[in-house]
Amino acid sequence: MSYYFNKILNTSFDDAISKVTAELQNEGFGILTEIDVKATMKKKLDIDFRNYRILGACNPHFAYKALTAEDKIGTMLPCNVIVQELGENQIEIAAIDPIASMMSVTNPTLGELAIEVQSKLKKVIENL
Repeated sequence: MSYYFNKILNTSFDDAISKVTAELQNEGFGILTEIDVKATMKKKLDIDFRNYRILGACNPHFAYKALTAEDKIGTMLPCNVIVQELGENQIEIAAIDPIASMMSVTNPTLGELAIEVQSKLKKVIENL
């Protein structure tokens, strides 16, 4: 089982960020964190890296349900979505598969939630 699902877009990096953010919002997700890996690598290691952004997406409704079902599940939140530049106007969007990430937790409630969140994240990727 793959731990992510993805899609490659023929667009600019900034346009891909805007599109994925809008699609996440359409499915009830907000962006809690945004890590600019390129800027971090330059600042911390003086390494030139490709455009690569990690978006920490959260759907408050599902996060609340997960946290009330399993108090340590916050170690696996939020759902990460990456946007990375593969080449000129070749941008990959990839999202964590919550079913794969929740397999290590033996809690049936979380399994049900993971299926619902997976459906929403797959829809985000498909709609790009």
